[in-house]
Amino acid sequence: MRSSSRRAKSRFFADNDAVAVPEPADPPRRSTRSRLARVSYKTNDSDNESAFDDGAASDLTFGSDIEDAIKTTTPSPPPAQGATRLILRKRKRTTTVSATTAKGTKKINGSVPVRSGVKTEITAEEEEAELGIAHTKAPKKASRPAAKPSAKGATAVTPPPGWEEMYAVAKEMRLRGAAANAAVDTMGCERLARPDASARDRRFHTLVALMLSSQTKDTVNAEAMRRLQTEMPACAEGKPPGLTLENMLAVDPAFLNELIGKVGFHNNKTKYLKQAAEILRDQHNSDIPTTIEGLMALPGVGPKMAHLCMAAENGWNRVEGIGVDVHVHRITNLWRWNATSTPEATRLALQSWLPRDRWREINWLLVGLGQTVCLPVGRRCGDCELGLRGLCPAADKKKVAEGKRRRSQHVVKAEKTSVVAVEGEEGTLDIKLESTTEEAALAEIHSVGGAGLESNGSPRTQAEEGTKRDMDHSRSSL
Repeated sequence: MRSSSRRAKSRFFADNDAVAVPEPADPPRRSTRSRLARVSYKTNDSDNESAFDDGAASDLTFGSDIEDAIKTTTPSPPPAQGATRLILRKRKRTTTVSATTAKGTKKINGSVPVRSGVKTEITAEEEEAELGIAHTKAPKKASRPAAKPSAKGATAVTPPPGWEEMYAVAKEMRLRGAAANAAVDTMGCERLARPDASARDRRFHTLVALMLSSQTKDTVNAEAMRRLQTEMPACAEGKPPGLTLENMLAVDPAFLNELIGKVGFHNNKTKYLKQAAEILRDQHNSDIPTTIEGLMALPGVGPKMAHLCMAAENGWNRVEGIGVDVHVHRITNLWRWNATSTPEATRLALQSWLPRDRWREINWLLVGLGQTVCLPVGRRCGDCELGLRGLCPAADKKKVAEGKRRRSQHVVKAEKTSVVAVEGEEGTLDIKLESTTEEAALAEIHSVGGAGLESNGSPRTQAEEGTKRDMDHSRSSL
């Protein structure tokens, strides 16, 4: 009975181009070489190609089991020079073959029927290694050579196009335009020193004002400076009160913090002022440092403060760099004079091309412009000459269009305005007429006074007025 069942199964698998492996006994028997040799691996069906057939000359060496099958590949000769090598993708490829069950043998993915539970994985890396394929990486692009420094060791920088015209227009705005009378003009740090103080004390006032100005408006900073100059007690009996180095060393930190309480970060600035006063006394002969490095060594003093203090008239009056604050940094980036992320980077960029005779002025120029017209929030592009003339690349187009419309209306109104001389009992009156019609103009003249008008309301000339007075006088004499 068992033999007939086995013959039937053999005929079934023979019809399906597969050789059945006898049902293993319990425990299963290990396959022998003679049994595996009867398995045919050759077929003309392209869909049933062997999983081991990769197009290369290879031999199979079997061990005690099919899992021990070792594939040996004859290495192919290296390709000729200039030949294109085949590069396979590094994608993990898994070939799974399944096995004999109690009901029969299944073939999956065209693999050879093997015992149940056998799983073979062939990765792309292993296949490439067997085929002797080597990866060839694309050559790296040659890096651009660095800019050659000039004779002095600095890289030559080309000034932005049109910067002189923009500078001139901005300066005109600061002197007589919409940006005139900014807070920095009267309450800037270099203008807060007491004029009646000594030169040493004025330098100290400038340094203190700059240390307080960080994250603080000029109006608030000026108020705090006035309190220091008027309310700080004397360091000893018989000494003058006010803002001096000696009084700063002796003042109580709590009272000093109260005097500057309205400025930003006043707690930290109180500590910085006390520490800086001790450094000035011990290391600089009770005066401010004479170098940029010495000023920057003080607590709470950065590059901007150091350069402004050095260049101020109430400082050392020496220009050694540009004082760049948030306004200078923001506006020069809006104008595309530089593309920087920090004020210090902006300072170095400007100093590389801006003429040295404008290093002191540019801070006053752009700080005032940023306080009045080019505000951090809500820029007034319609009132800015740079935007109206098309010089500012960052101008708001809608605001500029509205500003041009207002300006054109103002020009038309000015053209229609006229001045009429009207003779009256008290003399000649000059009346400014802004009306566009004759009736409205006469109404304006009547509102000023009806003297010197004809009965129809038209103004009389001086000759007509004299004739009228002579006739009236002759009638009264009769």
